[in-house]
Amino acid sequence: MKEIEANLYCIELPLPKNPLKSINCYVLKGKNRSLIIDTGMNRPECKDVLFPALKELEVDLAKTDLFITHLHADHFGLVGDLATDTSICYLGHLDAEIVKNRKHWEEFFKFFSENGFPEAILKESLSRHPGVLYSPSRMPEITPVNDGQKITVGDFELTCIETPGHSPGHMCLYDKNKKILFSGDHILFDITPNISCWQEMDDSLRSYLSSLDKVADLEVSSVLPAHRSAWSSLKSRIDELKKHHSHRLDEAMTALEDGDMTAYEVAPYITWKIEYTNWKDFPIAQQFFAVGETLAHLHYLEHEGRIQSYKEDGQVYFGLAESA
Repeated sequence: MKEIEANLYCIELPLPKNPLKSINCYVLKGKNRSLIIDTGMNRPECKDVLFPALKELEVDLAKTDLFITHLHADHFGLVGDLATDTSICYLGHLDAEIVKNRKHWEEFFKFFSENGFPEAILKESLSRHPGVLYSPSRMPEITPVNDGQKITVGDFELTCIETPGHSPGHMCLYDKNKKILFSGDHILFDITPNISCWQEMDDSLRSYLSSLDKVADLEVSSVLPAHRSAWSSLKSRIDELKKHHSHRLDEAMTALEDGDMTAYEVAPYITWKIEYTNWKDFPIAQQFFAVGETLAHLHYLEHEGRIQSYKEDGQVYFGLAESA
């Protein structure tokens, strides 16, 4: 546990056997109420670190609210264990709608199947997907939040900033007076956020790049991300992230020079920062993230008119546009 400044703490929660390694759970203490930003996964390793730290900080959960930057299990997983009858659990309104959708996983797997993911692997992986395996033990009442909404905790005056891309309803929190940006998974420094394709979004990569521009001119002295190290160089990191995605778009275009492919077939052509070099050795969860991000880049290129897609025998194929 680390004290960042008065009444602001970071609790690093382990994510075993996960490339992310850990998640930063932030605690803001106020005289009357406290706020926890992101919770970790619903697994013993997270609980064993989080709950003793909250006890050490003398955080009363009956007087504590939760702010979840987005719906992924490593952020949302422990809301059922933390939320009390008197807690407010904030989540971006678009992500809140997805959480309420009981057919989400069914639609999710059908969508990936249409984009080339082998059905045998899909069926095998359902119970092993982190979003299923480490989801909340119960679903507390969710309070949807909107862009520009204010949340006050002690001397922290937080503004919700909707930054779709990593998820449809991803939210950052910004304290203008303290010049602090809680960036969730929108901006990370040691790794790049996964920008996947969502059925609820027309062009998730384009939304993400626009969301980067949205926060680029904020006056910040500290960016506090959900994973790895904090930093202050907001604009330079945004430039790096844009270059990263530009390079990945080029890789997708190069892949399609070999002929029409599904997103699953394009994914091995992309450079992934992961310890495995052979695509077949990628853990299934990492294949999901890779194919999802490949799709996001393919959809961006399609909207640019550089590639085109068509459906054949229940599969979606992408190929270079004639003008390309």
